[in-house]
Amino acid sequence: MKKIILCAFGTFLLASATAQQRPHYTQYILNNYILNPALSGIENYTDLKLSARDQWIGFEGRPQTFYLSVHAPLGKKDYKTSATSFNVPGENPRGTSYWENYTASEPHHGVGFSIVNDITGNYNVFTANVSYAYHIGLSSTVNLAGGFSGGISKINYNRSKSSEPGDPGIGANGNIIYKTRPDLNAGLWLYSSNYFVGLSAKQIIPQKVAFVNDTLGLKLTPHLFGTAGYRFLVNEDVNAIPSVMVKSTSGAPMQVDANIKFQYQDLLWLGGGYRFGNGYSGMLGLNVGNTFNVGYAYDFTTSAVGTASRGTHEVVIGFLLGNRYDDSCPRNIW
Repeated sequence: MKKIILCAFGTFLLASATAQQRPHYTQYILNNYILNPALSGIENYTDLKLSARDQWIGFEGRPQTFYLSVHAPLGKKDYKTSATSFNVPGENPRGTSYWENYTASEPHHGVGFSIVNDITGNYNVFTANVSYAYHIGLSSTVNLAGGFSGGISKINYNRSKSSEPGDPGIGANGNIIYKTRPDLNAGLWLYSSNYFVGLSAKQIIPQKVAFVNDTLGLKLTPHLFGTAGYRFLVNEDVNAIPSVMVKSTSGAPMQVDANIKFQYQDLLWLGGGYRFGNGYSGMLGLNVGNTFNVGYAYDFTTSAVGTASRGTHEVVIGFLLGNRYDDSCPRNIW
């Protein structure tokens, strides 16, 4: 049985290297910007987030992902002095008054920056991008944003972790060899007070990353992400936000994640999800005033790999910089 599990794990790592090359995020609902550059500048402040994900604890060579993202608006003039921006004593700032006072943002720009370091087996992919987006109002309550990001991906291969470190096809000198390639991403984001729909393309440029003599190669393929969510009131103090994420790329099965998040006022949240054909997840988080928030998720895998691992941990830490209008939690990202 152990050999079967290890074989399944090795097969997945190989598939990850050749097909699903963009990392998975359980808490995408907390930071859709990491999937879609159109969210650049969506809030009334500079949004900075740090995240660490350790997948399939117990396996050597398991996927590990770390990222930093930051984005901010330019020329945004829709700062509000209402219940959506200031806490009114005894009133939920995301309660009934939220819908009564919500209006679409005035046209504005947004810029951002992100770095992602993703390690799987012998591969380490480091990506750095800058982003731009433009937001326009389609109606009094609906916005549409379009954006793109560009930068570089540096793909490292660690010979010391290879079963055949002396293979001449991956180079003769040194343990770490690497290639650098351009990276391009684009997206659209439709959002209102109670729903969002997004579509993005990551790693748009198909490229071959070949180490010496093509005996070891990695083909970078485009990835498509679709996300959607809806917010409704369970009662005056609790919001429920069901959401879904779909990821598709050539050469790999489509991945579908369904999640639901329950948020109590602007203080804390609890949620869970199901990744079809893979497993379950749970998450919880806390807003600390209007400057800091933290979210934690645990994934339990139901596949053969999951029977020998101790689950997956993911932490997201957020900072709301320059939040002088007291948005205790995001107005538009949720």
